[in-house]
Amino acid sequence: MRVAIAGAGNVGRSIAVELLQNGHEVLLIDRDPHRIAVDELPRAEWLLADACEIVSLDEAGLQRCNVAIAATGDDKVNLVVSLLAKTEYGVPRVVARVNHPKNEWLFNDAWGVDVAVSTPRLMSALVEEAVSVGDLVRLLRFSQGDANLVELTLPADAPLAGSSIGAVQWPDDTALVAVLRNGRVMVPSPENLLQPGDELLFVAAPDREQQLEELFSA
Repeated sequence: MRVAIAGAGNVGRSIAVELLQNGHEVLLIDRDPHRIAVDELPRAEWLLADACEIVSLDEAGLQRCNVAIAATGDDKVNLVVSLLAKTEYGVPRVVARVNHPKNEWLFNDAWGVDVAVSTPRLMSALVEEAVSVGDLVRLLRFSQGDANLVELTLPADAPLAGSSIGAVQWPDDTALVAVLRNGRVMVPSPENLLQPGDELLFVAAPDREQQLEELFSA
């Protein structure tokens, strides 16, 4: 997979390291010459350019990328890069970094964003996930398809405890994608029985989240 990353700061370089270790091709784009660290990541491609300019993205060959990541520290830049990547170059998957929570509402498919990653939201979600039992915790928003990744921990007194996954009438537009139990990840199957303390990960439409949470209420 070929991935273009706009922004070669600490965040962009960290993402590049992970992707390179997983065998992907990575192109880092930044207009600051001090961030072009070829010696640090010799396996990556580097481009000294402004990712908000069409001529720069032409030079980067963005149309050949499977994924574009807008990882700069400027939300305006990330939105412009996302829009250009999706509308001008047809990049199948566009991921954008949200620096300021007040701007999160802008990071949607209208701006070409498939997945918006907000560090403050992720941190608060992880805190909630650690202390919340029976309450829905929104972990990630998928702009494309209008769905969220949400987590619910099954309380000991929940009516679903002991039920098989296949017997539960989950809300429409909701999919159980994983069960975390005793530190292990389980791929859910209809015959699996739900146990108190199970952490259930769903992809769900936002308007179904309340129905999902009501299923878990005692």
